[in-house]
Amino acid sequence: MRPFSAPQLNPASATGWRRYWFDIIYRHDTQPSRNFDLLLVLAIIASVIVVMVDSVQHLHLRWAAGLYVLEWAFTAMFTLEYVLRLAVVKRPLRYAVSIWGIIDLLSILPTYLSLFIPGAQSLLVVRALRILRVFRILKLTRYIEESGVLMLALWRSRRKVLVFLFTVITITIIAGALMYLIEGPHNGFTSIPSSMYWAVVTMATVGFGDIVPQTMLGRFVTSVLILIGYSIIAVPTGIYTAELASTMREAEHNEKRDGRGCLRCGLEGHAPDARYCRQCAEPLPDLFNQV
Repeated sequence: MRPFSAPQLNPASATGWRRYWFDIIYRHDTQPSRNFDLLLVLAIIASVIVVMVDSVQHLHLRWAAGLYVLEWAFTAMFTLEYVLRLAVVKRPLRYAVSIWGIIDLLSILPTYLSLFIPGAQSLLVVRALRILRVFRILKLTRYIEESGVLMLALWRSRRKVLVFLFTVITITIIAGALMYLIEGPHNGFTSIPSSMYWAVVTMATVGFGDIVPQTMLGRFVTSVLILIGYSIIAVPTGIYTAELASTMREAEHNEKRDGRGCLRCGLEGHAPDARYCRQCAEPLPDLFNQV
C-alpha cells in the first residue's frame, strides 16, 4: 500500500518547461525545490491565519476589504500551483484523486463556492492539512508513509471494530430501557433515547451530571454500567494494536522490494537498487516512468 507515492514525470515532457517545473514542485533535494516548498508552507500558514482572523467579528468589520483581497490572492496562487501540478505529471487524473490532489483541491474550492454559498470560505482552514508537506521538505517522508500503515491497520480491523460497536450499541439500548423503567420521567429519564444518552455518557465515564439516578436500583445499574465502560474501553485498542503489529511486520517485509515490474517477464519485487530483472536480466524501467 503506497497512498503517498510520488507522482511521476510524463516521458513526453522530459525536457522543457514541464521538466523544469516538475523538478521544482516534486523534487525536494535541490535549492529551487526547497525554496518552493518553504514558500508554499509560509503561504499556507499565512492563508490559514487570514481565515481565522476573518472569523473574528470586530476584525472582520475593520479589515474586511484587505482580508478579502488577501484571500483571493492566496486562492489564485494555490490555483496556479494546482494547475501546474496537474500539467507536469504523467497521469493528471491519478494525481487529482490521490490524497494530496484532493487536499489541494479542497484548499481552493471553498473560495469559489463562497461566491454562491455565503460563509463557505471558513472551510479554507483545510489548507492546514497541506502543511504535512513539510515532512517532505525535512526529508521525513518515512513518517508520511507510516501513516499509510496506520490507516491500513484500521481498515483491516474494521469488521472486528464494527462488531464491538454493535455490542456497545446493544448494551446502550438495554441500559437505557432499564433506566427508563426504573427511574422514569420524574427523575429526568423522560424517554428511552434520553436514557440511552445517559448510558453513553456513563459508559464513557464522562459524567456530565445533567441526568442523575435517584433510586438505589438505578444507582446499582449505574455502577455496573461504569464498570462495563472501563472494561470495554480497552477492547478496540487491543483489536487495533494486534492488527497494527501484523501490518507493520508485513510493511517491513515489503520495504525490501519496490513496485517495478519487468517489461519482459512481468516479475515484480526487485531490490530498490536493482537495475536488471533477476529472472531474465531485462533492464528494469526508470522509476520516473512507472505508474
